[in-house]
Amino acid sequence: MSQSQLSGVAVSPGRARGPVVRVAEPLGEPANKPAPEDPQAEAARIAPATKAVAARLEALSASASGDAATILITTAAMAADPALISEAERLVTAEGLPAPRAIYESANGFATTLAAAGGYMAERVRDIEDVRDRVVAELLGVEPPGVPELPTPSVLVARDLAPADTAGLDPAKVLALATEEGGPTSHTAILARALGIPAVVAVRGLLSLDAEALLVDGDTGVVEVAERDAPVLTAVASGPVEWNGVGSTSDGHLVKVLGNVGSPADARAAADAGAEGVGLFRTEFSYLDAEAEPTVAEQQSAYTAVLTPFAGKPVIVRTLDAGADKPLAFLSPEAEPNPALGVRGLRVAFDRPEVLDRQLEAIAGAAQDSGADVSVMAPMVATAAEAAWFAERVRAAGIVRAGVMIEIPAAALSAKEILAVVDFVSVGTNDLAQYTFAADRQLGAVAALNDPWQPGLLRLLKLIGDAAKAAGKPAGVCGEAAADPLLARVLTGLGVTSLSMNAPSVRAVGASLAGVTLAQCEAIAARVLDTPDPAEARKTARAADAG
Repeated sequence: MSQSQLSGVAVSPGRARGPVVRVAEPLGEPANKPAPEDPQAEAARIAPATKAVAARLEALSASASGDAATILITTAAMAADPALISEAERLVTAEGLPAPRAIYESANGFATTLAAAGGYMAERVRDIEDVRDRVVAELLGVEPPGVPELPTPSVLVARDLAPADTAGLDPAKVLALATEEGGPTSHTAILARALGIPAVVAVRGLLSLDAEALLVDGDTGVVEVAERDAPVLTAVASGPVEWNGVGSTSDGHLVKVLGNVGSPADARAAADAGAEGVGLFRTEFSYLDAEAEPTVAEQQSAYTAVLTPFAGKPVIVRTLDAGADKPLAFLSPEAEPNPALGVRGLRVAFDRPEVLDRQLEAIAGAAQDSGADVSVMAPMVATAAEAAWFAERVRAAGIVRAGVMIEIPAAALSAKEILAVVDFVSVGTNDLAQYTFAADRQLGAVAALNDPWQPGLLRLLKLIGDAAKAAGKPAGVCGEAAADPLLARVLTGLGVTSLSMNAPSVRAVGASLAGVTLAQCEAIAARVLDTPDPAEARKTARAADAG
């Protein structure tokens, strides 16, 4: 592309053109000296600063709803975290750091832990960094980083946006978003879709682009320099999405529309959004802060709180997804040269089956307590033998349905054999893309390879869909690919029988499926599989939809 036109990853549909407003870069590292003359007094400044930041974030949440409100409340809780505060106070009193530097280093320690956790938890690093920068600004008495006041409707350009900043955006003022970093599974992407703001992320070279106005195409991923006096353009869907709450094509082919959850708040949001159940319940939240393995009773209580909003409805619980790159104190993992390809997910259970058995006992108890219709699946499964080993333990625990996640290309290629020993499969498209394209999903420089419209990824999904249809068993998608209303039609055409996503996308996906027949979905999918790249795949799907 020319210097006046760049390409990134399209994450929220629509096209918009308007004047550019650049979001200021973070403050940077605060100085680590001079040492405070009165360490106790300096340390005493930290708690009030964190409380002030938390209060402002809570105030923002009062005017938000859905995922935006949840993210703001969660970020506020991070700011007020006693562990964050106490570690910063210790760094002042014991090591003589100024308060801004102390909170900076304390927050960085938390961020390092989350980054090492990988996957969903690593995606929360940006939240911690946002809290860090806000508290540092409060202690320094300067304006916090974030989105400036917009005098007119504008296109926001940034290196990346903090989740709290994205959650607080006014769609009437923000025509579109474009960021140099980020990826298709980031909070920026999720919230932009929820707010109906066209967005493109991972636009390499964006910040060095000399432009007073931009055209942002959230369908194709193109960001283009526009004339300064070009008229403002907006072309996005508007108005509430109508959906009857039943996941189905217009001719009655059922495709369950489910929620992805990882906490009681997530479960309530998914239920409120109309999700027909849960396609992915991440259980890591009950382990992350634990120095010792939670007891069966503690796990059962935590799981029950998440399952209760879905009493009588299907919920798929994923067993502990941990290991060398997601360190938990009680598992004592050994150091590995390449943790992403090491002992993680189900592989941990091969060495510590008692941990899995206790979790299955807790899940079975929570299913009884909540009344939810529970199935269980394992992460990081590579072979049919591993799937059979897991299914045997699930059924021994009294849980009727056992399945596995397909996140590894080998599992996709062995879908027929895996489906012979389990009751269902669910595709984690985020990780399957990461492993298929050898592209870290947290790294902006390779974000384009993790685009869920990659034909190579969709061809693997076709193999899985065909195997599931032949076996007469369900195959779901619980990665971010399921949240795209247009891609949902393609996935249905590839044989996927359920789609699971974050709460804001539920209604749009349900409505999209209701607008087409199964035959139309299959025809769109067949055309998309023949395309050479994600841009052409999107273009083909849109053309088929329009036709």
